[in-house]
Order: sequence, then C-alpha cells, then structure tokens
Amino acid sequence: MDIQHNFIEQGQGEALILLHGNGEDCTYFEGQTGEFARFFHVYAIDTRGHGKTPRGEKPFTIRQFADDLLTFMDAHRIERAHLLGFSDGGNIAMIFALRYPERVNRLILNGANLNAKGVKRSIQIPIEIGYRTAKLFARKSEEAKRHAEMLGLMVNDPNVRPEELASLRAKTLVIAGTNDMIRKTHTRLIARSITDAQLVFIKGDHFIANKRPSEFNQAVLAFLRDD
Repeated sequence: MDIQHNFIEQGQGEALILLHGNGEDCTYFEGQTGEFARFFHVYAIDTRGHGKTPRGEKPFTIRQFADDLLTFMDAHRIERAHLLGFSDGGNIAMIFALRYPERVNRLILNGANLNAKGVKRSIQIPIEIGYRTAKLFARKSEEAKRHAEMLGLMVNDPNVRPEELASLRAKTLVIAGTNDMIRKTHTRLIARSITDAQLVFIKGDHFIANKRPSEFNQAVLAFLRDD
C-alpha cells in the first residue's frame, strides 16, 4: 500500500516540487515557499518517514523515495514539474530525473552528491561511525533502527556514476555553498557531467537555502524564469 505524503501547497502555474534533506521536513523551505509561489504552483513534501509522512513498509532508500515522488505526482495529476532538491532531496531529484525524464521540466540540485566520497571526511566519518553503532542496537531498539535507516541513506546512497548524468536532458542548475559539506570538486564534477548545466556557489555552508534565502532564491528564480 502506498503512503500518503504530508505536504504544503501554495501558488499557481507550473508545478515546482521542493524536496528536503535527511532528517528534515518540508518546513526547511520556509524561506522559499512563499517567494516561489509568486511564480509557480509549489509543493513542498515530507519524504517517506520524515516529518508527518509515515514510514510505511517499503525500503528506506533514495530510489524508493524517487518512486514515491512519482506516486505523489500521479495522485495529484502533476504531469511535469520543476524539481528542487536539497542534500538527500537533491539525490532524490537526481535519481527521479534519470528514471522518469519525461516528468521533469527543470532540475535544481542543491548540495547533492553521487556517493559518500563526495562528502568531506570530517563530516562523513562521524556519520559512518554513528551508522555502524546504530545498526548494532537496531534489533533491540526501534529508535536505533530508525537512526540507522536515516544515517544509512548517507552511507549507502545514492551511488550514481558520473557518466550516468550524461543522459539527463532536463535543464539543470547545480548550486552549493562555498563552504559546503559536499566537496567543491565533487559539486563541480556533478555539474560537468550534466550537459550544459549551470553551476552557482553561494557564500555559506550546506544550508544556504535556509541561511541565505535571498541570494538562494534569486539564483533559483533567475534559472527557472530564464527563457
């Protein structure tokens, strides 16, 4: 049985779907929703097992979340949408665009990564230690099991090869912070691997949408509204 996503909906026009990062919910985009809704029909959704969307029984993976997004779009009769994904949400958007290219207008990848090696080691090592520790206790504790699933997304996913990105046909913006937890060389690799992708760095860390909303929104809207 498919899950029912919790989501915020605002505005009119072309659909723009916002996908949050690991352990967050749709409120991450509180600095974007209203601004983008001036020009687009915005849907900010809670991913499976995040926010108010139930975990369900299906696998807890980036590829499952991409399939969940397809189900959401079908349920809401969204034929095509612009996708803006942050962090794990960017990875969901990337996988979705590879699997269902005919459903994507424009693609915005914010702080996305192809694999765990794209994350700075100072960030990734504690994640991997936490993941292994949580897995040890997962059989005895529901909380540890949930923690292991969340951290597992950052250890085991999304595992996309750079050459796979060559098949993306959606006009793409790759955007990240100048001091992002994703290595700058990795962000450049993603942009370089997508035909004619635009690349923008905004002064700040991984959470530029949240901490630098005016600069972030300006860059995104310039990209989306450029004919």
